Amino acid sequence: MEGGSDFRHWDDLIPDALGLIFSNLTLQEILTVIPRVCQSWNKAVLGPYCWQEIDIEDWSNRCQPHHLDRMLEMLIARSCGSLRKLTVSSLQNDRIFSHIAEHTGSLQTLRLPRSEISDSIVEKTAGRLSNITLLDLSYCGKIGFRALEAIGKNCKMLVALCRNMHPLDTAGKPLLDDEARAIATTMPRLKHLEMAYHLISTGSALQILSSCHELEFLDLRGCWDVKLEDKFLKEKYPKLKVLGPLVLDYFERNEWEDCSDFSDASEYLAWEFVAGELEDYYDDDDDDESYAEMWDDEGRLEQLELRFYEGIDHHEDAGGVGWPPSP
Repeated sequence: MEGGSDFRHWDDLIPDALGLIFSNLTLQEILTVIPRVCQSWNKAVLGPYCWQEIDIEDWSNRCQPHHLDRMLEMLIARSCGSLRKLTVSSLQNDRIFSHIAEHTGSLQTLRLPRSEISDSIVEKTAGRLSNITLLDLSYCGKIGFRALEAIGKNCKMLVALCRNMHPLDTAGKPLLDDEARAIATTMPRLKHLEMAYHLISTGSALQILSSCHELEFLDLRGCWDVKLEDKFLKEKYPKLKVLGPLVLDYFERNEWEDCSDFSDASEYLAWEFVAGELEDYYDDDDDDESYAEMWDDEGRLEQLELRFYEGIDHHEDAGGVGWPPSP
């Protein structure tokens, strides 16, 4: 730029400022586009300000479990403890859940639907999730009342819990009120609760209502043994909105975020473009072919040329990279 101009090069901005700007972009843009612009932008996306909210739910539904673990480890490391919101599906082991709990002390929203985690690991790590205000453990079939009890006792700031089940997982089974009792006895501050297709009784539902005085929304879709009269609810709990047991096609959540919403798949089509350099983050000696397998199921996307320049700032000499000038 010419002297005296009121405009400045973007690479003059400090990395923290760039990180705040880039946080308004989608994750695939941050990982695949921004690092290619210039070296200072690449350094900025390696900092924590771009990683306060991470949503990889759609991608995690399609990837291999060990690839998911490695992606989470990389993104959590980048957040440097500043991660506030994490949405990911289908965790396949207790180890990665423990890793999340140990390295995300600022986490407030945690969504882990369809995850294969156990009661024991939740009991061991719940104390490290004390800042959680919204938790989604829907369709997590391996946990039960013990995990919910541990969460209730340790996560005192929790105001929204999603614990929906799939109807095929509960069809034909006997009533089981232990999870409802755990919620009623340990989560009195709940304002939003989803328990669709749970095998609970009317008595357990009433125990939740009498214990959670701040409850504003209760999802009981598919809880066929719960019998609550509309007149009773309007008189006793006038501010409470109850969905179900009858299953409806649509319900307006108003200001509450739907815990069961899934991100638009088109938003993450570019995730596969990061093939190649992510492997270097973990092991520079690994064969490229082993990592390329991660993308084979998606149509050999490893052949795409768009690359993610991970780890450039770890080398003092970047002269051979060929960075374009900053805009």
